[in-house]
Order: sequence, then C-alpha cells, then structure tokens
Amino acid sequence: MTGKMPPLVTVRQTQEKDLPALIDLQRRTYPTIQPWAADKVLRQIEVFPQGQLVAELDGQLVGAASALVVLWDDWVDVHTWKEITARGTFDTHDNRGRTLYGAEVLVDSAMQGRGVGHHLYNARKQLCRRLNLKRIIACGRLPGYGAVAHSMGVEMYCKKVLWGDLTDPVLSFQLREGFRYCGVVPGYIPEDVDSCGCASLIAWLNPAHDPDRPTLISNLAVTDESLL
Repeated sequence: MTGKMPPLVTVRQTQEKDLPALIDLQRRTYPTIQPWAADKVLRQIEVFPQGQLVAELDGQLVGAASALVVLWDDWVDVHTWKEITARGTFDTHDNRGRTLYGAEVLVDSAMQGRGVGHHLYNARKQLCRRLNLKRIIACGRLPGYGAVAHSMGVEMYCKKVLWGDLTDPVLSFQLREGFRYCGVVPGYIPEDVDSCGCASLIAWLNPAHDPDRPTLISNLAVTDESLL
C-alpha cells in the first residue's frame, strides 16, 4: 500500500497578479516592518524580472524571494537595506555586476519545515549559474538575537550559532544551504526589532562561474515557466 505523494513546491518568476498575496505574506511575516508598496514590487519586476521569484504549494503562494545584480565593490563597506536596494525600487541594479544580491526571502510561517525556503535558495543558485554570476551575497536577519541581546554582543551571538551552541532561525538555515558567514552588518534594517537592527553578511560562490565569459543578464529570455 502506497501513501499519497506530498504536493510539490514550485518556484517561478513573480507576476503582477501575485502582488496582493505577496504583500499580504510580507505583512504577516514581518509585522514590525513596513511592507512593500505595489508600485515598488512592479518596479523590481521591471528592473530585473529574473530575480523576482515566488514559491507555490497547491496553487497557493507560500514564499517569495527578490534579488538584484550589483557591482559588489561599490557596497563592500557597511550598508543598509534601503541604500543597496534604493528603498526597494532596485534602481541600484547594474547589469555590469557579477554579484546576485539577495534582498528578501519570505516563507509563510504555516509552511515552515516544508522545504519552501530550500526551494527558493536553490532557484537563486540556479539563476546565478545560468547568468554566469560569480556569487550570491545577502544580509540575513538574526531574529533569534533580540532574545539574548542583553547577555551578549551580536558578533558573539553569530559565533555561537557557527559553533552550534545556539540556533538562529535564519542564519542556521543559511549555513545549511552552503552559505559562508562573513560578519555582522549593524543598522541594516533599524526597524527589525527581533534582530536589533543587525544582519549577518553571507556569501555563496558559484562553482560554475567562468571569469572568461560574460554574464548573460541582458540575453536571458523572460519566462513564466517554473524554475523548480
């Protein structure tokens, strides 16, 4: 006797029709942070459609990820989310760059443990390979830090997560996904109370990157087909 196969998570490019569900998901996921306005999400799709992704399960939107391409040398010093994303418009996107910058990942809290985040991260890696980009860099929230901030600094908190003494809902997941921890970015999202405004700088290097070939950003055809 065989059991029923669980539904599969699919990832595809974000479309205009997704905006109401996407903004609602963001509002529920980060209740203390102002959700994006619809015009900014549309601008992100216009600027870099391949980098804007949603995850579906049984036809319902259960996750999303957004990214842009940057010249990393312009941002290697401490920066804020608003600065590197041009306040969510992605007007800082630069086709000359070789770094895919992860601006946002959302997963419906009711779908935790269903592999939604894993599928979104895999789709980003796949995109990085397809575009022949050198790496993915992101600044991840540290939602577990606020509860222990009274007893340790944020750098020690991250070290304890790396050592396995503590588990952070975001950083621990990112480490399992093959990202390297590169340090702390203070004041990244000041209104992120759970993280005390801090973020961890993480990086993933594309093993298939060919420095002798150009990136394929401008030549990649836009498609609505599922990525995974």
